[in-house]
Amino acid sequence: MSTGVVTAGRVTHKSGGVDELAAASPESQGAAVRELLTVPDIDEAYVLSTCNRVEAYVVGADHAVGRAALAEFFAAVDDDAVVTTAHDESLRHLLRVAAGLESVILGEDQIIGQVRTAYEDARDAGGIGSMLEAAVTKAIHVGERARTETAINEGVVSLGSAATRRAAEELDLEGATALVVGAGEMGQLAARSLGAAGVDELVVANRTVAHAEHLVDDIEDETDAAAVPLEALETATSRADIIVAATGSEEPVLGTHHLDGDTGTDETDPEQVVVDLGQPRDVEPAADALPTVRVFDLDDLESITAETREQRADAAREVESMIDAEFDLLCDQYKRARADEAIAAMYESAERIKDREVETALSHLEGEVTDDQREVVEAMADALVNQLLAPPTKSLREAAAEDDWSTIHTALQLFNPEFDSDDGPLAPPSVVTASADTGIGATDDD
Repeated sequence: MSTGVVTAGRVTHKSGGVDELAAASPESQGAAVRELLTVPDIDEAYVLSTCNRVEAYVVGADHAVGRAALAEFFAAVDDDAVVTTAHDESLRHLLRVAAGLESVILGEDQIIGQVRTAYEDARDAGGIGSMLEAAVTKAIHVGERARTETAINEGVVSLGSAATRRAAEELDLEGATALVVGAGEMGQLAARSLGAAGVDELVVANRTVAHAEHLVDDIEDETDAAAVPLEALETATSRADIIVAATGSEEPVLGTHHLDGDTGTDETDPEQVVVDLGQPRDVEPAADALPTVRVFDLDDLESITAETREQRADAAREVESMIDAEFDLLCDQYKRARADEAIAAMYESAERIKDREVETALSHLEGEVTDDQREVVEAMADALVNQLLAPPTKSLREAAAEDDWSTIHTALQLFNPEFDSDDGPLAPPSVVTASADTGIGATDDD
């Protein structure tokens, strides 16, 4: 078990905007891990990069080393958008992320797969050691428990997913063509929700095409997705069965000339469903009078979101309790590992002495030593070692459970000739550090 500490830094939808997230986004998760591992004294690294968050976790000898590595990693981002945390806070946050408590859509399912993929990328890049192996696999376990043992991912709770549900009540989404106008937070939610619902084609229109492209890259592979500028709206709307508008514009961006309202006399014509999430409106009110267009606004969605918001809030409290218990188990796991390190050093030292003394004793016996005689002597030596080390083994495990790290520190100094007390803290960082380190940007209270 590594004797280092975990330090984490992040830019998320809570701490920064689209520009900050874009600046923080690495070329790939694997490349980011390899970059962090080039920093002196960084032993392990894990990077999670999604549409709504870029998070980096490093293991170093102390938090000063970790903060320096993260400051370089997030150098292109405004300091105010970067949140850094020390060991305990970093581990707890990772559990919350995997459980969906930090997602824009509370309890959404996509993040657990993203945490798992990031783990595989970090492992392939050589970034996963004993500290992060325990932490990330625990986070994945918590995320799975949250979704199978609670209702955290049931129903809808965001306007983006509510828009998808409302559209699904009007037409079959599978095989449909969807258009999302706007690539901000609400547009992101709507696009991901439509992609997950099985639309055949998804187009994202945005004033800044690069932001739309960034969102499109995050959509499920099964969906044919493309990004277009707002200037292409008339062409994009003419092909869309479902349109979700969420631009934040002060004026409507969709007018009657954008929508399919010319053929209302034929009852076989499919309806075009438009969900307006803008406030003020993104769709001209006159569009609702078009015979083949159905327009829904925020008032039409309120009943859907209210229906599930309370349900997920209750589930979130269950997940919080689950995280508290699993976090304690993770800390205990680290403690046991450090105690076992001291115990292993003690037994290895005893084994060396035992082997030497057995050979010395056998050399003093007269005549040729038989296999039976050697077996008797070695069995006696093993029994002595086990009996003599049983009490200190029990004491070391109790010391770890009681956070008595001076005892374990002394044991390692006595029995491990390679142990250097200057290599880094032996105790779990929750004991070494009493409060969070927030050396970059914002604090953990985002």
